[in-house]
Amino acid sequence: MNRILFEKGEIVGGRAEFSDGRAEHVLNVLHGEVGQVLKTGELDGPTGTSVITDIRGLHERPEGSAQRGSGLLAGTVAVECSHTERAAEPWFDLVLAPPRPRALKRLLPQLAALGAGKIVLVGAEKVERSFWGAQLLKEEVYRPLLVEGLMQCGTTRVPVIRCERNFRRYAECGLDAEFAGCCRVVAHPSANGGGLGLVSGERPVLAIGPEGGWTDAELALLEDRGFRRHSLGSRILRTDTATIAAVAQLMAAVGPEICR
Repeated sequence: MNRILFEKGEIVGGRAEFSDGRAEHVLNVLHGEVGQVLKTGELDGPTGTSVITDIRGLHERPEGSAQRGSGLLAGTVAVECSHTERAAEPWFDLVLAPPRPRALKRLLPQLAALGAGKIVLVGAEKVERSFWGAQLLKEEVYRPLLVEGLMQCGTTRVPVIRCERNFRRYAECGLDAEFAGCCRVVAHPSANGGGLGLVSGERPVLAIGPEGGWTDAELALLEDRGFRRHSLGSRILRTDTATIAAVAQLMAAVGPEICR
């Protein structure tokens, strides 16, 4: 954790208390003590610092404890917050044909850390139908993963995740309106794919296909909607690998002043 983040309701009168994994990190990694200044922020709000005002109930978890962090210091940390700095804004959006839940679970924190704003999960033909019943699609399950990524990168804007199970209907009826004015790129494992073709001032939206790739019909549909094909080479990559590689190329293309 490079920045401790709080939900809006956790900060009352400029003060917050926490005794979960964040407290374990403060006590065991940062060796927190009263008077110490921490980097903190409010989810979907400003960032700044907080001063530790109290540590209560400090104890060591017993060996064999069922709770995470066995054998580590635990307790309740109280802080006084000063959040006055504007957090970095998301700089790209993603249309993603999701991989299996285990892979998506690994990917979500990284997307939050990299600066994703919207993540639209679409039901491409090669997405396993069982995916849409996964527990991971519940906000109470995926939100902590996004927050984990934000605490890693030190910013606060939580990506918005939405599901569109009917990809064709979404592409034909909703995609243009949602990403009007965006520079559109579709990744596809083709040796003759074109470049990124980014336009200065336009926010990029990246379309990443499922493990088996976009079908020809899906690729044509995206290209009809203004997506420019971009190749990562002829190697067929896993969805999570392709996503991170493509976003990294976007970062290099738009420059650090955009994706800070």
